[in-house]
Amino acid sequence: MELKRVVVTGLGALTPIGNTVPEYWNSLINGVSGAAPITHFDATKFKTQFACEVKNFDPEQFMDRKDARKLDPFVHYALASTDEAVKDANLDFEKLDTNRIGVIWGSGIGGLKTFMDEVAAFTTGDGTPRFNPFFIPKMILDIAPGHISIKYGLRGPNFSTVSACASSTNALIDAFNYVRLGKANIIISGGSEAIIYEAGMGGFNAMHALSTRNDDPQTASRPFDKDRDGFVAGEGSATLILEELEHAKARGAKIYAEIVGGGMSADANHITAPHPEGLGAKLVMTSALSDAGLTTSDIDYINVHGTSTPLGDISETKAIKSLFGEDAYRLNISSTKSMTGHLLGAAGAVEAVASVLAVKNDIIPPTINHFTDDPEIDPKLNLTFNKAQKREVRAALSNTFGFGGHNASVIFKKYQG
Repeated sequence: MELKRVVVTGLGALTPIGNTVPEYWNSLINGVSGAAPITHFDATKFKTQFACEVKNFDPEQFMDRKDARKLDPFVHYALASTDEAVKDANLDFEKLDTNRIGVIWGSGIGGLKTFMDEVAAFTTGDGTPRFNPFFIPKMILDIAPGHISIKYGLRGPNFSTVSACASSTNALIDAFNYVRLGKANIIISGGSEAIIYEAGMGGFNAMHALSTRNDDPQTASRPFDKDRDGFVAGEGSATLILEELEHAKARGAKIYAEIVGGGMSADANHITAPHPEGLGAKLVMTSALSDAGLTTSDIDYINVHGTSTPLGDISETKAIKSLFGEDAYRLNISSTKSMTGHLLGAAGAVEAVASVLAVKNDIIPPTINHFTDDPEIDPKLNLTFNKAQKREVRAALSNTFGFGGHNASVIFKKYQG
């Protein structure tokens, strides 16, 4: 069976450093941090009192107030970034076969605020079960692609992927496969997350996963720095329109890049810690390269998982060196989580947008907040510290790794007709 070529024809982003793709990209290349004291709740009693929140967002820009009340914030975010992506791709659904357009979406946790609020109301009441009739439909992870399909009348494949922080990269890989296998003309894919609430921050604090640099939030996310002390929680959403090439050409769509491969693996090591030698990370990148028909010499940029955790950053650089060999020193590598924080299940989609734009614009966004070299990380690697760099980007690989040992990588390359 001859596989179809798949291209990216639309982008949308709602992030802690910009509520649209142009705002997000401008902040990325200028090294802007999205970290600040938490505003969603009173965090004064929490070990971590800051996060990378979405700012100045009003869901009523995308839906009426009555509908907004029936949705969890992670769905608000999904609908917002998808609205931008659909417009960016100039999709006129009245002229397209909506039976062959689907939605595949990723989220690691889903409607956490809804779950937390409903359980809190019950446990502080008199024991009478008074639950909101929208409790379950607001909370479940698959409701985000459900609402997207309902809004636009899309009847193609529709589901959610869940693999912790690899969720939306897995969604993109599934979407890529459905299109290249000829099962859909277009898949709207991405991910959203909204966990900056008491249960989310408290849970990650209990695991000692978060930075506690409350005196200086903007420099708290410092991937590869010797003094990194954990990740900074982020929230938001990103959407990519993945489209079969001939279908895109027939309707005169603009093309950002081509998606050419995806890989998946498991660490089979620990529920939260990466394999110390990065074996799962090496395997997933190897798989992505094989799927794309590329070699290490074809990749110019890796948008790494790079969460700013003591163990994770070291293991990922070990995996890159082990797989890429001498090519590792020719690459640009960066962690955009230094700016956005870690968007958990939405991270893969948000970082895929960054990777696509790096390929499109030949600019590498930086890893900000680097102050002190870590002696366990090879200083010869170009980790694009503190300032964006211009270079030709023929192809970019984006890594995401999740609790449970889930790994997913996706590759974008310059489109050539």
